[in-house]
Amino acid sequence: MHEIKTLGWTIFEWQTAYLKKEIQLDTLKDLVAAIDPQDNAWISIATVDQIEQQIQALNHSTQDAENLHKQFPLYGVPFAVKDNIDVAGFATTAACKALTEIAEQDAETVRLLKQAGAIVIGKTNLDQFATGLVGTRSPFGAVPNTFKAEYVSGGSSSGSASAVARGFVPFALGTDTAGSGRVPAAFNNIVGLKPTKGRFSNRGLIPACKSLDCISIFALTVADADLVAHQIEAYDALDSYSRKHPKNVPARFSSKLKFAIPNQLNFFGDQQAEKAFQQTVQLLESLNAEITKIDFSDFEKLAAQLYQGSWVAERTTAVEDLLKTNAKDFDPTVLEIIKNGEKYSAVDAYNAEYLKQDLARKIQAKLAEFDALIVPTAPTIYTIEQVQQHPIDYNAHFGTYTNFTNLADLSALALPAGFRADHLPFGITLIAPAWHDAALVHFGKAWQNYLSLKLGALDKTQPVGSASPVSPHHIRVAVVGAHLTGMPLNFQLTTRDAVHIETTKTSKNYALYALNGTVPPKPGLARQQVGQSIIVELWDVPTARFGEFVAEISTPLGMGNVELEDGRWVKGFICEPYGIDDAENISHFGGWRAYIQHRNSQVANTAN
Repeated sequence: MHEIKTLGWTIFEWQTAYLKKEIQLDTLKDLVAAIDPQDNAWISIATVDQIEQQIQALNHSTQDAENLHKQFPLYGVPFAVKDNIDVAGFATTAACKALTEIAEQDAETVRLLKQAGAIVIGKTNLDQFATGLVGTRSPFGAVPNTFKAEYVSGGSSSGSASAVARGFVPFALGTDTAGSGRVPAAFNNIVGLKPTKGRFSNRGLIPACKSLDCISIFALTVADADLVAHQIEAYDALDSYSRKHPKNVPARFSSKLKFAIPNQLNFFGDQQAEKAFQQTVQLLESLNAEITKIDFSDFEKLAAQLYQGSWVAERTTAVEDLLKTNAKDFDPTVLEIIKNGEKYSAVDAYNAEYLKQDLARKIQAKLAEFDALIVPTAPTIYTIEQVQQHPIDYNAHFGTYTNFTNLADLSALALPAGFRADHLPFGITLIAPAWHDAALVHFGKAWQNYLSLKLGALDKTQPVGSASPVSPHHIRVAVVGAHLTGMPLNFQLTTRDAVHIETTKTSKNYALYALNGTVPPKPGLARQQVGQSIIVELWDVPTARFGEFVAEISTPLGMGNVELEDGRWVKGFICEPYGIDDAENISHFGGWRAYIQHRNSQVANTAN
């Protein structure tokens, strides 16, 4: 196998190399040529012709050759796709050799990624029909753990996780129904982003459980996973399970972190995993996070429904025709699980739906008190041989802290959390209500930067400069007076789930005035040709709550655009000219807080 000079590059490093002309799009041909065709992580590797076709399509859609990276945020970035997701020109096998039909068009997520400039370099192995959390249930071979080959890689998205962990691609698409986008992330020391159901289109996906499936993202860094998520997040009217973002949720966790953990944790006798989780909790507490143990019984009841109840019949439905014609092509364990769905009645299915709804409501109410639930992504890990000896029971162990998530309509982010004493990776998952994806990502980036662990199975850490975009579901607002942190009207922001992003200054073109007759006291910010910088706080307000917030602004204040000292423009408080006619210019204080402190000290001196 040829040496791969791009091995382990993040998206940022790929982007930088293209900008500096250190590589060309043809470099991708060398990449696919260097991949071992016997590598079990891959079911099909792109041919040179398939790479060339994608390059030509990318060049054909180029509008401005001088600004490629503005038009294509993922220009030339390679990625891999789990082989139950359609890619035009490739067969979609779902790890079943009976499925050989070549897809004529891309799945919607793949189309959006190609539209952003990314290039598919191959389709990856999986537990057949995405039924399993082990990575061993495939006629194309078991995918070994990237740290110790005798251990499982986790599934069902085993190949995608392995390709990312070993650095062939900076990101890959997986799927997650019961935990398939999280367990392989934990076992291979990478990031697994499981979105809110319906955030990404599932059109072009061979379903496992159609009502629960999520296309997921594996990446070396949270920032890369977030960047990819922004490219594929779109409402798809042709996908009946696609949903529009409500735009009413916070962009970050609360300033005082509040996390829940299960009151009783089962590690199935794995003391190394138990110790690793205890160390993680202690680390979070050292970072001033408040950790509360909660009753986990409802989560356990719901998790059990996925395979032990009539929900398994949804898997049967997905492959009903193949069961009749090609049962011999099924993995024996997968066949046993899927055929179990035939024993359930419609009455069983409705009762299961009612139970799911009741338990989900209780779980959502319980989690509403916290920023997130933190669990070990998997309570233990087994060797490939151990899983082969106990294929059902040991697989079920892996789903202990994942199976309930989609049934309860929750979002999740799997994060590396260090290494066990035996040098296998250990991971945690943060689980939050639906649509709290942005808050999970914000914490995840801070967590990954703080730990500064090695990326995947590579001998490198996260490069400086990795970044991800600002959430499109929030409006950034500069506040300058009574809405500042600790001030009388700050509640108008916090009660609308707005979060403080940073404290900065305006450009040097502003003046600050103390307005007369306002209750509580308020300042007016006015733009001038000659002025000075004024301290402001930037808050991200959920888009759906922005109108409510603006409606409470009283005259002579209003909402406009404010220029910051670094050249950015954001929404912010401005003042009508008539409001400052008789107002005191307090610009020399540099900000409202300093003025209030000065005024309070004057009152105190007068009282004395």
